[in-house]
Amino acid sequence: MIAAVAANRVLERFLADEEATTRLGEDLAMALRPGDLLALSGDLGAGKTTLARGLVRAMAEDPALDVPSPTFTLVQSYEARVPVHHLDLYRLSSPDELDELGLDELLSDGAVLVEWPERAGDRLPADAVQVELVHEAAGRLARIAGSGPAFERIARSLAARDFLAAHGRGDARRLHFAGDASARSYEKLAGPSPLILMNAPELVLGPPVRDGRPYAEIAHTARSVAAFVAIDRALAAEGFAVPDIVEQDLAQGFLLISDLGSEGVLDAEGRPIQERYAAAAELLAALHTRSWPRRIEAAPGLVHAIPPFDRDAMLIEVDLLVEWYFPYMTGSLPDTAVRDAFRDVWSRLISRLDDAEATLVLRDYHSPNLIWREALQGHDRLGLIDFQDALWGPAAYDVASLAMDARVTVPPEVEASTLAAYAAARNALGGFDEAAFAEAYAIMAAQRNSKILGIFVRLNERDGKPAYLKHLPRIRAYLDRALVHPALAELSAFYREHGLTGGAA
Repeated sequence: MIAAVAANRVLERFLADEEATTRLGEDLAMALRPGDLLALSGDLGAGKTTLARGLVRAMAEDPALDVPSPTFTLVQSYEARVPVHHLDLYRLSSPDELDELGLDELLSDGAVLVEWPERAGDRLPADAVQVELVHEAAGRLARIAGSGPAFERIARSLAARDFLAAHGRGDARRLHFAGDASARSYEKLAGPSPLILMNAPELVLGPPVRDGRPYAEIAHTARSVAAFVAIDRALAAEGFAVPDIVEQDLAQGFLLISDLGSEGVLDAEGRPIQERYAAAAELLAALHTRSWPRRIEAAPGLVHAIPPFDRDAMLIEVDLLVEWYFPYMTGSLPDTAVRDAFRDVWSRLISRLDDAEATLVLRDYHSPNLIWREALQGHDRLGLIDFQDALWGPAAYDVASLAMDARVTVPPEVEASTLAAYAAARNALGGFDEAAFAEAYAIMAAQRNSKILGIFVRLNERDGKPAYLKHLPRIRAYLDRALVHPALAELSAFYREHGLTGGAA
């Protein structure tokens, strides 16, 4: 029986049969991350084995995976998207034996599912999510209790299942697809015509960081999925290839969208395909010469206003460099004089953008968000995704995002050919000022790469994600390329003085 804990919330789901129990295991699997623990209890025949098997198979993305009971081995571990460790504590003679099983190590490595959790006494983590199965009528009732991030993710996953059920897809098999740096996540629904489930909870703004405003407000980060819907509709209306929105629940933050495909603009070794980068640059040229509305209806009565990529947004982003990257490189925090000098240099640079060409800026126009569709022609060959944070700002920003791809080493010659393809397409369309674009491109490239250096160090130091550090040499090399432009001489001198540049891609 689930113990009554005042701070706990309890969710209930009626499971009519074995298939419903397996689906609940799948729903739980979609929410799990390393460090999560599920405490599974229930009478004999209540469905614990079925639930555990469904969860493990969903984590491993193998519906035929053999999932034996760990009754005699005590621990059964599985390689998966998130490693999952299945424990059966029935044969445990004392809670102290959990130390021998290495529970802490298992939690640091992956997610843990525990059967017979009562044998652990008080040794399980306080934030463990309790899952109890009890017989009810011809089926069983699942009670899920807990508090904290793991429970909230599970609650969100169950809400996603409810969204699917409301639109006639309650039996769909869910497959983890991708996540990003935000709270958004994506899943594929298995079937002959795969769809993508976009799970985009409303943005939590966080504490004030400047002038009483939180970072996300200053940077104009999209707060709800309505921004995606609005930009999707605007792009589709102009003939660009974006996902079709099949079903939506804007209040809950769920979308069911079409799958544009899985092939990208990189080769099998993860290197840029020059011709595809050129095609992406030509698409940007077309996008930058269209007339875009500044206010777009996302739903009847709901209008999304495209925010400006203004001075405050640019400055709060580059401040990430002095907040995180500067101490990482120098071993000490910048003093007030350094911070003021940094902001002054950047403020003068941003002023040079006042007359730069402004348009719809998709923000993350780079390889992870470009889908290549070889069978199609023209701009239809490129599908666009992940544009909910679009702003109104310098056209050069998206070109810099593409030609200095943060996740991929773009050699100087590929960068040059990408820029040449953009310039040629813009010149063909008329009214293009190459010199003004070159300056704006350098400033935006320096701004974006300065921000990314700070973000990647923050991901390591604050969020415990050291894998991002491997990208730093590439980003520094991109920054060095941008700083060559004469307009950035003052910034280049500042970065050199403080040892913030230098690196090979």
